[in-house]
Amino acid sequence: LPPFFPLEKRRQDRATKSAATMAVGKNKRISKGKKGGKKKVVDPFTKKEWYTLKAPTMFTTRSFGKTLVTRTQGTKIASEGLKGRVYEISLADLNQDEDQAFRKIKLKCEDVQGRNCLTQFNGMDFTTDKLRSLVRKWQTLIEAYVDVKTTDDYYLRLFCIAFTKKRMNQIKRSCYAQSSQIRQIRAKMVEIMRQHASTCDLKELVSKFIPEVIGKEIQKSCSGIYPLQNVAIRKCKVLKSPKFDLQKLMEVHGDYAAEDAAMAAKVDRPEEESEEKTEEEAEE
Repeated sequence: LPPFFPLEKRRQDRATKSAATMAVGKNKRISKGKKGGKKKVVDPFTKKEWYTLKAPTMFTTRSFGKTLVTRTQGTKIASEGLKGRVYEISLADLNQDEDQAFRKIKLKCEDVQGRNCLTQFNGMDFTTDKLRSLVRKWQTLIEAYVDVKTTDDYYLRLFCIAFTKKRMNQIKRSCYAQSSQIRQIRAKMVEIMRQHASTCDLKELVSKFIPEVIGKEIQKSCSGIYPLQNVAIRKCKVLKSPKFDLQKLMEVHGDYAAEDAAMAAKVDRPEEESEEKTEEEAEE
């Protein structure tokens, strides 16, 4: 533009020219589109494998489910991805008994053998609806907990729950215990829990939880202080477990070689049937 044109006008003109040259010459990505194009969508399940979950011998059902893991690839090993996984399952499914559905059992994967994940007990809890159904008006709720060590070096925290109940032929609506009675009952709970847990291993202790052996003993021994009902070990936490020992784990699980052979025999077709099929195919 001639020099007598306003300075602002000349500047604007220069800016539009430079923008036009840039758009055409330098910025080549505009015409080409996205770098690399679209990636192929791969189904992630094609890279995964199914493993069978095995429960310890203290439960009736040995195979309680399946789990997925990404196949071994390079330095990423499949078995390492499975170890340490915690599975929560209802005791009704593990023992084929619907009356035990209110208990939830946690099982932790300790080792992988072939396509089997060997699990170990890792905790127990009550379902929320069961706990809610026990808590009512006109009675006292008593709770206690204790940290114990089993004979096989498992550090556990046990939680106990109990409720007061009316005496025989009681007319009074409520059945509240005095604070001194509650303290006595709590001390008795801690003593019995510690006595049972410290004199047996983890396997024995879990087998005591299922028929509620400890709860019944607490109820019986506290009847002189105040009559109790619905006494139970409502929760068990594994605080610390000993160093992994394959021999001890195999004692809990037993041998799966015979079981796997039986499964394979079920799957295999009889020889006669397979021969007939091959003959038919040949005729066609």
